[in-house]
Amino acid sequence: MHNSNFTTFTNPSTFILMGIPGLEDFHIWISIPFCSMYVVALMGNIVILFIIKTETILHEPMYYFLSMLAITDLILSTSTLPKMLGVFWFNYHEINFHACLIQMFFIHAFSGVESGLLVAMALDRYVAICNPLRHSSILTNSAVARVGIVALLRGLLLMTPHPFLVRRWPYCQTNVVSHTYCEHMAVVKLACADISINSLYSLAVIILIAGTDVTCISLSYVQILRTVFGIPSKGARLKTLSTCGSHVCVILTFYIPALFSFLTHRFSKHIPHHTHILLANMYLLVPPMLNPIIYGVRTKQIRECGVIKMFTPKN
Repeated sequence: MHNSNFTTFTNPSTFILMGIPGLEDFHIWISIPFCSMYVVALMGNIVILFIIKTETILHEPMYYFLSMLAITDLILSTSTLPKMLGVFWFNYHEINFHACLIQMFFIHAFSGVESGLLVAMALDRYVAICNPLRHSSILTNSAVARVGIVALLRGLLLMTPHPFLVRRWPYCQTNVVSHTYCEHMAVVKLACADISINSLYSLAVIILIAGTDVTCISLSYVQILRTVFGIPSKGARLKTLSTCGSHVCVILTFYIPALFSFLTHRFSKHIPHHTHILLANMYLLVPPMLNPIIYGVRTKQIRECGVIKMFTPKN
């Protein structure tokens, strides 16, 4: 491993994940909150899936989308954390070249899927509030399934070129990736070639997904707010808005860390490299951990139907 910095090769069999350069002495300590967040994400999302599956009263579009979101969060966190903990705990830095490409694909593809599911959940809230009498006829089970498939296929198709573009470049001088996982640009920067096509395509996909999804969510909530403020009763307005509270919190936990990580990586050259890596990890760990907590705490139906029953002894 120590000679990898001085080896010339075009098709590396492995990459070396360095973890967090500059903070190697703190890897064990950093792993503690990371592992804790992963455990909470696993347990929380599995509990959410179990509750929705077993409680027929929750077999509604909003909870179907929430189930899809929970599965996506499980895939996102599991695609990074086990290998990351291997680096932190056992100094197991090597990752197979093709395994690295697969990890890269899963991370970026399912980040796009999650963004699409947030749009679908905004659509559900829009129909439920602005057109409640037609909610069940518009968002049928087949319609929910089609929306979920579209979100999945969009994420997979848009991110498929990433690993193929990375695979075609020659690599030389080093196979050491200064990151905790196979982040796209961290790997591509090791190539001995003009990588502008990767950079431009990555930027275009981010702008397309984030721009389209944020616009759709914003338009949905503009219409929701117009409808809500047209309700004469203040109590009814607050009750209606409260049904959107969980979704708004989930949107903020997903887009704010992602936007902050993207902006600091692209436009700030004065932030230390280890800060960029920590932000990138928070972007993948915080939403999967917080999403089930937000919905478990804020959603009355989940509290009453599932969480309380699980911890209430039966007579």
